[in-house]
Amino acid sequence: MSKTCDLLVVGAGIVGLAHAYAAAKRGLKVVVLERDAACIGASIRNFGFVTVTGQKAGASWARAMRSRQVWADVAPLAGIEVQHRGLYLAAQRPEAQAVQEAFMRTEMAQQCELLSEAEACARAPALRLGNGSGQVPGRVLYSPHELRVESREAIPLLARWLASTYGVEFRFGESVLALQTPHVQSSRGEYRAERVVVCTGAELHGLFAERWVPHQLRLCQLQMLRVRPEAGFKLPASVMGELSLVRYEGYSELPEAQALRARLQAEEGESLAHGIHLIVVQSADGSLVVGDSHHYGPVLPPFANEAVDDLILRHLREALHLREAQVIERWVGTYPSSATEPCLVEAPDALTRAVTISSGTGASTAFGLAEEVFAAW
Repeated sequence: MSKTCDLLVVGAGIVGLAHAYAAAKRGLKVVVLERDAACIGASIRNFGFVTVTGQKAGASWARAMRSRQVWADVAPLAGIEVQHRGLYLAAQRPEAQAVQEAFMRTEMAQQCELLSEAEACARAPALRLGNGSGQVPGRVLYSPHELRVESREAIPLLARWLASTYGVEFRFGESVLALQTPHVQSSRGEYRAERVVVCTGAELHGLFAERWVPHQLRLCQLQMLRVRPEAGFKLPASVMGELSLVRYEGYSELPEAQALRARLQAEEGESLAHGIHLIVVQSADGSLVVGDSHHYGPVLPPFANEAVDDLILRHLREALHLREAQVIERWVGTYPSSATEPCLVEAPDALTRAVTISSGTGASTAFGLAEEVFAAW
């Protein structure tokens, strides 16, 4: 078999799909090759949480804002349901509230609100604030920007829409064996592509592995759970907690975050050691997707740690008024991670780009990054 196209994309995760979309909008004939029979990697093992608020200031935040707009435009066309919108980030400790106040003084706080405990509870009764322990009254940072989709449904729906609307051809179960653009040899045949984008995510030892070596990439593995609450439980938006303020760089790089990190290290050292910070989103069936943790290394065992799940569930119960929290599903996800760079774009030659998002923000920034890649190419 021999086939020609304007752009060949390797990888059908969200980064590959974002590049396929950006190219198809430009009128290019696009073929996507995916080695697995379906997308089963990090793109479907996440919250489906398009996070804007808290992204690193500058280019990452701008990419997230743009990606959020693309998701909002594309979702209804592709039959993807937006499960809920917005974010509530609760804080009880004075040091955490100082970080919230500092964030509100940045340009990234546009359209965000800092809610009092009473205001937050009126809007989101599920939030557990003011527990009578004598602590400072709770405060909640509210952002209207975030969107939440069900990843395991959204990714195949997005691919189907790209195929039906733009004629993007998907070939699943087909690996790339050799690549020297314009010539591509796959496990099923040969292609001639005017340009190639390689978006293989956590596959750091495959195509163009030598390009990643100087960046000292490692793998990050996270644990997540699906929890069934009592009937009728409702979240009006996604929820985060104080640990997120020392995790997301839009907060953690503020000077005020140093005091919070010191206090959390003393009081929540075990959670910090496992890279835990709470995110909770709700699915259409009422279940909650809860996480997550972060463990790093060149290779990671595919086994979840029960103690880590227990810590995540403790933070869940402390954050929400839940009578029931039955775990009905557990999984791990893996993505490439850089200590310094949120994304990487390598150019092995003039016709080829190797792209990876190295910050675990694929759903949040891929569409914006893809537009940047084509604008600069």
